Amino acid sequence: MKQNVVFFFTDQQRFDSTGMGHNPCGLTPNFDRMAMNGTFARRAFTPQPVCGPARAVLQTGMYATSTGNYHNGVVLTRDHKTMADYFNEAGYFTGYIGKWHLSDGRHAVPVENRGGYQWWLGANSLEHTSTAYHTLVYDNENQPVELPGYRVDALTDAAIRFINDRKGKEEPFFLFLSFLEPHFQNCFDDFPAPDAYRHMPAGYMPPDLGALTGTAWEHLGGYYGMIKRLDEALGRIQDALKSLGMDQNTILAYSTDHGCHFKTRNKEYKRSCHESSIRIPLAFTGGPFTGGGTLNEKVSLVDVAPTLLDACGIPVPEDMQGRSIMPYVRHEKQEPSGRDIFIQISESQVGRAIRTDRWKYSVEAPDKHPIHDSGSEEYTETFLYDLEHDPYELHNLIHSEAHAPVCRVLAEKLKACMAQAGETIPVIHPAEKKRMGQLMVFKGEENL
Repeated sequence: MKQNVVFFFTDQQRFDSTGMGHNPCGLTPNFDRMAMNGTFARRAFTPQPVCGPARAVLQTGMYATSTGNYHNGVVLTRDHKTMADYFNEAGYFTGYIGKWHLSDGRHAVPVENRGGYQWWLGANSLEHTSTAYHTLVYDNENQPVELPGYRVDALTDAAIRFINDRKGKEEPFFLFLSFLEPHFQNCFDDFPAPDAYRHMPAGYMPPDLGALTGTAWEHLGGYYGMIKRLDEALGRIQDALKSLGMDQNTILAYSTDHGCHFKTRNKEYKRSCHESSIRIPLAFTGGPFTGGGTLNEKVSLVDVAPTLLDACGIPVPEDMQGRSIMPYVRHEKQEPSGRDIFIQISESQVGRAIRTDRWKYSVEAPDKHPIHDSGSEEYTETFLYDLEHDPYELHNLIHSEAHAPVCRVLAEKLKACMAQAGETIPVIHPAEKKRMGQLMVFKGEENL
């Protein structure tokens, strides 16, 4: 029997908002249970910390510059096949609910821009068609549909109706459920939790947010309230699958597009190389993922599409730039590969970054336009963090003369990642180095 698939996708959720991410507030018991009983990628990252580009990466298994969706407002053309296309070809019924952000405009999405999904109840930019207690989406015929309840609950109700309608069908289904929460509400620049959690105390301030100037002290309580309601919605999906007798033949996946730094790193919430922007929650349960345990391998959002296809017995296309993590889930591979995470940054800057086990290294093309230019032939070093000793990235070492050898090695690693993503290998100009006291001079690559 083929496995059904439900993808539970949030927007702008930090890794450390979950219990599995060491948040002590108890916000995510359903996610934590799912991760403990299934497969948890403890080191998961987005390769593009912007809404639309991250979604293009997830849907296609290709980097944002490869599809042309390197900034928001770009249509994901039918030249690039999506997960829906591959599941359609494998005999699945595919459905999409919620935020799309891969078409033009803000409201209804033309059929040809829906990425091949057969059944539709969504909006291109849900943050512009709805508010917390007024959810407006569009159906298959692009007729407006108002859904009752808090927005998370409204979309969850629609998903449960979809799942219930598929009960007893011979055809398996693939449902992508895409929330706006815990993204801020654009028109208010606020994080509107449901009324019951509207003024919930934050309880825990992540160290990077507490150390840096930003808006976390104002917004973190609402942000946490949104995440608590999302987790309750996840529990409702789990309960619905169990009550319908579908929990044993359904894969449930959970992730987000990027994190949130609450204006500590630039003038908004994401679009940076920092862990607060790029590290994300990622877990699977059901089918081959049950009992998979905690993975130590670094995983990118670009790997999710090939992983789900592989898990469902669908051949992974050779042109996908991500790779399936199923060999680790099946314990065919035990030790991490040492593969580095490649990040492309747009809209705030034309930037690139690499995340190794120990280091974060980032470069920028300051003369390029962050929206009009997808890349550059020249970059300049901007950030170097030693994540072993500075996990919250509070001390930028890019100007340290003692760390120049580290930068040279990481620059070559970054160039290799860019080449693998189909980019032109650039010239990387070193940052100006300064003496910074008695710092260690690193020799060789063993700690990189």
